[in-house]
Amino acid sequence: MRHAKSDWSVSGQKDFDRELNPRGNRDAPRMGGRLVQEKSFNPDLVIASPAVRTSNTAKYVCEQLKFPEDKIVFEPEIYEGSVRNLLKVVNSIDDSYNTILLVGHNPGISYLAEYITKQEIGELPTSGIVSIHFEFDSWSLISEGTGKLEWFIYPKDADVESE
Repeated sequence: MRHAKSDWSVSGQKDFDRELNPRGNRDAPRMGGRLVQEKSFNPDLVIASPAVRTSNTAKYVCEQLKFPEDKIVFEPEIYEGSVRNLLKVVNSIDDSYNTILLVGHNPGISYLAEYITKQEIGELPTSGIVSIHFEFDSWSLISEGTGKLEWFIYPKDADVESE
């Protein structure tokens, strides 16, 4: 998942400290609700960048998923993470976890999804979520082309479907 829309209104603010803007504060819980209602998504583990906008996105989503906020793992490698760094995070996940939610930033999170699935996904919109399935049971085996894109949702696709 890419973090929700962030606020650029504070001049000179460090990128890491940017909050969510009103749309981000609306979209993040809404996408969490869609994960529950449309996808019956139930993660065993949530890993997020510790940047303010990303940690807030993860907290909103976890509230909808009934995933305990104190169980979110904040991983500094995700912030400004390259595909290599993000893959290192994924490959180090304990195999006792079956389903994870990784909340990060573009361009890394989009590049990672494309690398793993060998599918052209493009730039994940803010609050966009891709689901990737693997035919094996070890996170350490994930690499280029090992995943299958199951679905891709984002806030504006729900607006189109409801019209």
